[in-house]
Amino acid sequence: MYFIFFGALLGAIFGGVVGLFIGASLGYVASRALRHSILGELKVAHSQMIDSTMEVMGALCKADSVVTRDELDVVEKIFNMLKLSSEQRDAAKAAFNRGKQRTFDLDAAVDRFARFSHGRAPLLQLFLQLQCMAVAADGKVHPAEHEMLVRVARRLGLQEQDVAQLEALLHAATSGPAGAGPAKTQQHIDAAYTALGLASDTEPAEIKLAYRRLMNEYHPDKLAARGLPESMRAVAEERSREINAAYTLIKEARKFK
Repeated sequence: MYFIFFGALLGAIFGGVVGLFIGASLGYVASRALRHSILGELKVAHSQMIDSTMEVMGALCKADSVVTRDELDVVEKIFNMLKLSSEQRDAAKAAFNRGKQRTFDLDAAVDRFARFSHGRAPLLQLFLQLQCMAVAADGKVHPAEHEMLVRVARRLGLQEQDVAQLEALLHAATSGPAGAGPAKTQQHIDAAYTALGLASDTEPAEIKLAYRRLMNEYHPDKLAARGLPESMRAVAEERSREINAAYTLIKEARKFK
């Protein structure tokens, strides 16, 4: 619109009515060309981000020497969450397989994602969440997988605590029914506190505050306003569900409203 307006304005100044129409036409052509160029660049950047995500995921799943059926099932679930087309799925599978190779350069792939994400902390966190989802598919994270997750996190400028919170978040979100047994229930409650970054003796008011802060930070609409790609919206929604599940577990255990 700006190109059309300024083209028309310049055309009118230098060529009268005829110049106005010519300028508007040239402005329209320029605006379309710019739009196609920007959309093309965004499409390429998105494709490269998906490639880096799946390459790193392949390396992480292979860290314990075996890629399990559970992990592959979660990878398929992630394809659905990211709303990948058939062509994009094929490219993502190829990227995942590249990541499994012994010669794969993990650090280079992580660095590429960091460049594409422009260091946006929520996007880095959601990237790490996807990696955790894959390696925790069978309900546990192998020490070799954890070690590699920490390496990836640090490469992105995050901390080991970020990995611990994500692992705890996933653990808390898989809590069974109340009658699942006291040992299992306590494990999930402990994980819920870690997931929210809290100690087990934290006062209810502080627990509520921490919950609201996290829910606000990872609300999909707010993340979208800060530049989150639409394809990552489902990941943000999953993060919100997991935070809510951890909070509900603590709230029920401590019996406060």
